[in-house]
Amino acid sequence: MPGGRTPPRSRPVAAGRSEPVGRSRWASPLDAIFLMGETPETLMHVASLLYFTYPEGETRSTFLRRLITDLRAAPIEEPWRFRLQTRMFMRQPVHRWVEDDGFDIDYHVRHSALPSPGGERELGVLVSRLHSNQLDFRRPPWEMHVIEGLGGNRFAIYTKIHHSLVDGFTGMRILQRGLSPDPADRDHPFFFSTRKPPRPEGARHEVDPVGDVASILRSLTSSVGSTPAVLRTFVETQLRRGRTPTKAITSYQAPDSILNSRTGRSRRFATQEYDLTRLRAIAKARGATLNDVLMAICAGGLRRWLDDQAALPERPLIAFIPVNVRAPESEGGGNAVGATLVSLATDLDDPLARLSAVTASSRAAKARMRGMSADAVMAYSALLLAPAALQVVKAMSGIPAPVPHTLNICISNVPGPKEHLHLRGARMEATYPISIPGHSMALNITAHSYAGRLDLGFIGDREALPHLQRLAVRTGEALEELEAAVSARP
Repeated sequence: MPGGRTPPRSRPVAAGRSEPVGRSRWASPLDAIFLMGETPETLMHVASLLYFTYPEGETRSTFLRRLITDLRAAPIEEPWRFRLQTRMFMRQPVHRWVEDDGFDIDYHVRHSALPSPGGERELGVLVSRLHSNQLDFRRPPWEMHVIEGLGGNRFAIYTKIHHSLVDGFTGMRILQRGLSPDPADRDHPFFFSTRKPPRPEGARHEVDPVGDVASILRSLTSSVGSTPAVLRTFVETQLRRGRTPTKAITSYQAPDSILNSRTGRSRRFATQEYDLTRLRAIAKARGATLNDVLMAICAGGLRRWLDDQAALPERPLIAFIPVNVRAPESEGGGNAVGATLVSLATDLDDPLARLSAVTASSRAAKARMRGMSADAVMAYSALLLAPAALQVVKAMSGIPAPVPHTLNICISNVPGPKEHLHLRGARMEATYPISIPGHSMALNITAHSYAGRLDLGFIGDREALPHLQRLAVRTGEALEELEAAVSARP
């Protein structure tokens, strides 16, 4: 139809749809923030790049053809069949999801191929291009691309979902539900065909951040009730007061850097993979956490990479660190995440001193939120990050105004499955997360742990950050440097 939406191909109701139809739900206030932030230059979707090995004894073409057929015939559970009813008015805080009565599974599940034999570079170029494309809000905002032609008896799946539907914790839970630990399981439901399981008996009560108006009002009421304590903690942070020797990072300590550039819509993507035992050995030897070591090696890589370009700030870079506020037994749903600020100590040349500084900064940040409820953590996080609006305006306008900066980069770590999982018999070998860069935060580094490995996804703006793969390589060098320093000075 000229100027309109292509009608879906006729098919039985069971294919690509689940009954009953006509359901709807309201977006939570936090989910709505990601919808309000959506622009052609700030694409608010997240993604995963999954590597699979073909099952033994299977012909590649036959396996993929059957997989695509099964994907397109599978039932679709909520929220994967919901489209945004309020898409014409994105810059407002109230949004509603409704069932798409013209749902077309062929649009969402796509089949792509690399020039064979495809390598990491060709796949990286394709994923960079796919992640640069905006989702269509006339439809449910997700896509799944099955990619063949990868060398080494492998294929890949790139799945893109708008952040208003999932956060990192929820995304990992969904991934686990859509895969099977049993390689002989050839009928396991896909992620969009599974429902959130019921809360285990005796598990901590948790309000779903999305759904009906009553649950949203309860969350807002809880946040308002904790306002005095949250404000007191926020003021103490800004005044550099606290009970820890290292003071928590304030909202105005970050330096200006090339990471704080205006972004376009084109992206660069790079990956790295590390054995978790290497990071845990460092953490144990230095009294740090796994997250501290991750931040320290990212800091070391950034220091080297920025120095290569004569762009290393004199003051340490400040990382925005998402904080999960759900119970460990939660199955997720929507967004329920706070955030804090941590110094990356990129002004320090000594890798051990850098790790110690990162660990101390991280502990001070955690101490600020200790004892807070989930709603209080999210309220405190909003206050802490609110001044970042100034640096965003500066980046968008291009005016060199002397405004303070709140953050330079986002670094996130999402724990994943400890055992190998399978998709219809194909073993998943790696899961690389791909997150969101934006104005004045042109780089995002996210890590997923999986089967004894830590998979890192680097996503950055194409124009603002050249040679992103070099940063990934520099991060690997920083890990080796830190390991050598720990061995030399146990």
